[in-house]
This record gives sequence, structure tokens and C-alpha cells, in this order.
Amino acid sequence: MYQSKYLNRVFSNVKKRYVNEPEFISAIEEFFDSMDFFVDSDPRIEKEAILERLVVPERVISFRVAWVDDQNKIQVNTGYRVQYNSAIGPYKGGIRFDSSVNLSILKFLAFEQTFKNSLTGLPMGGGKGGSDFNPRGRSDNEIMRFCQAYMTELYRHIGPNTDVPAGDFGVGFREIGYMYGMYKKLVNDFTGTFTGKGIPYGGSLGRKEATGYGLIYFVRETLKTFFSTTLDGKRIIISGSGKVGKHAAVKAHELGAKIVAMSDINGFVYDENGLDIKLVDELSEARGEYSLEYIKHYPQAKFVDDPKKMWAMPCDIALPCATQNEIYLEHAKSLKEGGCYLLIEGANMPSTVEAIRYFSENGILFAPGKAANAGGVAVSGLEMTQNATHLPWSYEEVDKKLEIIMKDIFKKCHDTANKFNQPRNLALGANIAGFLKVYEAMVAQGVI
Repeated sequence: MYQSKYLNRVFSNVKKRYVNEPEFISAIEEFFDSMDFFVDSDPRIEKEAILERLVVPERVISFRVAWVDDQNKIQVNTGYRVQYNSAIGPYKGGIRFDSSVNLSILKFLAFEQTFKNSLTGLPMGGGKGGSDFNPRGRSDNEIMRFCQAYMTELYRHIGPNTDVPAGDFGVGFREIGYMYGMYKKLVNDFTGTFTGKGIPYGGSLGRKEATGYGLIYFVRETLKTFFSTTLDGKRIIISGSGKVGKHAAVKAHELGAKIVAMSDINGFVYDENGLDIKLVDELSEARGEYSLEYIKHYPQAKFVDDPKKMWAMPCDIALPCATQNEIYLEHAKSLKEGGCYLLIEGANMPSTVEAIRYFSENGILFAPGKAANAGGVAVSGLEMTQNATHLPWSYEEVDKKLEIIMKDIFKKCHDTANKFNQPRNLALGANIAGFLKVYEAMVAQGVI
């Protein structure tokens, strides 16, 4: 499968050991595709068993979460925290609440987070956590009770210099507030252990926009470097109704792009003349979704109840911002037929390995989420700095620092790809650039 015998041996062991963890295996496979260009040129990687160590998390915490719903019935969920790698800093990564959450998904996310955090240049290791609790349809009181129950175990494993969680899918300002409140009560200490907090108690201005805005800053650098052009007039399609897709649409529209299609859980809306992004923003903020309500305001827009059919719509740029594994090989082919020449991930590995390989082989420039969606964790890192110094920054200061970080991430990816004579392979650039910092730190700290 790989040219490197070492990679083949390690990957074969991964597939045998984690046969029931397909998402995690896919993340390793995508990473190894890039390492094949590099790993045999540095014998120290095999000698120090770096990859064998990297494919095993430093620590996996699993625990029962028992709580009482509004009908006074006891509910039981499973809570997790994957503390993946702390070579360059305390574990850092979000908490996800969704019925789909399992150990495979969290290990894949924590693995990706390790290299994403490395690319930001900030001292943060990789981690991820969550639970199979689904907050949709639950009352505020039920969500509060669950978050407090979740924190009664997790609190003992986290801290500002140990593990700093944040939000993710299903976890926003409300959930972070409930968890942080219980954490503060249990440890009797007001510290910056969480990021993504509300502004009144230590949150950072610009955090909710950061992942989406950062994605567009990365897109802008890509267009400038590879196509000598700007976002002005570019037809863009965006998946997902969460904060990433919404804020990406807002920033892209602000910079002159035409958002022709967007999707949510119900389907997608398409208008070749461009969507009303102000309305999408308002609907998403109020309802968490927009497609069904949008067509009531714009009946001329096309609505399709299958979100995945959106990838067949004509576009210049595609930004998948929903969840993992939403773009398969057939969707990649549809994007090519629709004129797409640039796909940049706003979610964590929304493209399958087969789709990524197709992009590379068929002239669609591709950039992975571990680079392009790093704006969220970058501003979380800035929030950690503000908490440590007790000095809040203005929105403009945070946004400017975010823009600089995203430009630097793009440059690292581009420069590294060029170094390996693969100038259009931004996935290779992201994987190797992110890996090198972690690798050097692991070697320096010995076999632990």
C-alpha cells in the first residue's frame, strides 16, 4: 500500500488492533499518505518508534454519566476524554455531545487535533472529549444537569496546565457555562481551564466567529497564491448549519464571494444568483437551521431534502463544514463535473480518504481541516493567554491575530509541500509541518 515498509507494518498493526474503529483508522491512513513522502528519509523516526507511539493515545478516560431528566427518570450516558499527545503543551480540544459519539470518533478527532494545534504555533497538545448525550430536544435544566454530572468525573482530569477543553458539535456557550460553573465549584478555583467561555467570565471576543473566519482567511491565501485571484465573485457552496459554516458564509460574502448553496440537517437551498446571507445568519442564530424557513422568504430558491445532493451543484469552491465523512468518492466526482477547482475543509476530515485521493488526481486543489479550520483552536489559545494574564483583548486585536495565524499556517503548509516537490499538495504540507514539531518534542523528552 505504501512505499515505506515501516509505514505498511505500522498501518497493518493499526488495522488489526483497532478493527472496530473505522474513523480512527481513516485518520491514520490519511496521515500516512503524506508521511510516505518523508518517513524513510529520517531513520530516527523508526528507531525512536515515533509512529508506533503516535497511533496510541497517552490516556483514554471513560466513565458513566448518570443524571435525572425532567420526568424524574434516571438517564445514563457514557462520557469520554481522549488525552492524545502532550509533547508540545497541555491537552487541548473540544467536547462533543451527540448520539453518534464513540471512542473511534473521539480518537480520530484527538489525533487530528494534535497536528492542528501544532500548526498554530501555540503551545498546545491534542485532546478531545464528549458523550453520547444528545442535547437536541432537551430542556435547559436537563442540559444543565447532564453537564454538571459529566463534570463531576471530568474535573479531576483537567486544568489550565493539564487539559483545557472547549466546545464542539452540540456544545456551545450554554453547555460550556454549565460545565465551567460545576468545575469551578468542585476545584474552588477560578482558572482558565475551559475556552469558549462567555465574555462575562473570561471568554474571548471573536471566538464564536473564529473557525469560520479563519477558514476564509485560509481560502483567501490559497486563491492569492495558486490562482492570483480573490474571493470576489467566486461561487461557493457550504455545508453545515453550525457556527463554522455560518460564519464562513458571512465572511466570504463580506469579501465579495457569492454563496450559491448551503445545507443543514433538513436539506439544502440553492440559488445561482447567491443566497441572502444576512437572512441565513439570522435564521441560524435563532433556530440552529435555516433551509426550510429560507424558502418561505425566497420561494424562487431551490430546496432539496437530501443535503448530500448539494455537492452536485455548480461551484468554484466547496467548503464542507458539517461533520466527518460527508464527502465520498461519488461526491468528489460530482464536484469535479460541476466545475469545482478548490475544496477546503471547514470540518474535521469531512472528506473520505478516497475522495481526497480523487481530488489530488483530478486537479481539484485540496486543503485539510487540520490546517484550514485551525482558527477556532487558535483563538482558544489566545483566550488561554488572556486568562493567564488577566488582560482581555478587543475584537479587532483578536481578529488581527487570527488572520496572522491563518496566514502563517498556510505558509507552513505551502512551504513544506514545496520542500517535497509537491507544491499543490497542501495535505502533505499540513501533515508533515504539524508532525515535525510534535516529533522533535517527543524525541527530546525521551521514551515516555
